[in-house]
Amino acid sequence: MASKKRLGKGLDAIFGEDIDSFLDDIANGSSQVKGSGKTEIPLKEIRPNPYQPRKEFDENGLKELADSIRENGVFQPILVRKSLSGYELVAGERRVRASKLAGKKNIPAIIVDFDDRQMMEISLLENIQRKDLTPIEEARAYQQLIKKLGYTQEELSKRIGKSRSNVTNMLRLLSLPEEVQTMVNNGKLSYGHARTLLGLNDEDKMIDVAKRTVKEGLSVRQLEGLCTPKKSTKKPSAGKKNDLFMEDVRVRLQKKFATKVEIKNKTISIKYTDIEDLNRILEIMDVIED
Repeated sequence: MASKKRLGKGLDAIFGEDIDSFLDDIANGSSQVKGSGKTEIPLKEIRPNPYQPRKEFDENGLKELADSIRENGVFQPILVRKSLSGYELVAGERRVRASKLAGKKNIPAIIVDFDDRQMMEISLLENIQRKDLTPIEEARAYQQLIKKLGYTQEELSKRIGKSRSNVTNMLRLLSLPEEVQTMVNNGKLSYGHARTLLGLNDEDKMIDVAKRTVKEGLSVRQLEGLCTPKKSTKKPSAGKKNDLFMEDVRVRLQKKFATKVEIKNKTISIKYTDIEDLNRILEIMDVIED
């Protein structure tokens, strides 16, 4: 019950797990969503969806879709809502872009009555469930759903049909340096590469290793070899062991006497500030005269 309160008037009350079916229902007029029937609107009057998480669009894919639209038109209408000037896109950005490439002036659309919350939710979930996003774009979409719509990671994982650990791992990608995130967005690094780089815990090293991975075309397994610290097979030398032992002794003496202690050239030096402090130390050593 707490989950429903957190989600407020989200679209969970309207559609279930499958957002594609929900969009199809709207297009077919069989949805509970209040809106107009199919209509034609000018492309020049459509503004982008401010909540669109997708930043990268495959140019070849858009050209292929544009060719199809020239020949056959747009099969599925886009979703828009009215704004102060023209329309605001809710879903269907690929169709809008491809229609412009095809030289179209108008596009079939359904005008829906969504508030900002519903518009954000459908935009983010449509892209996530259709796997249209890069790993970084998907992680940012998760972050928006959590921050702006109040989802917990557990609620989000159920909403998108993925495990809680998957959601957590995706969100961790946002801690990568911007330069590395760009490589992931451009397809130069995979999700597996990105996750492996997180194990370095040093931004400069992440960037250097990421550049090397791209330059040398390293696989995820090869990258794991670079990111996993190698265990030393060398045994500490006798001198090294002795140094560690003497440092441990110095630290313990320093704690015991609450003053600076030095061990050098087989000599232990214990610092005192005045005669009173000396007496304090002698008392600890149990050598002060009664």
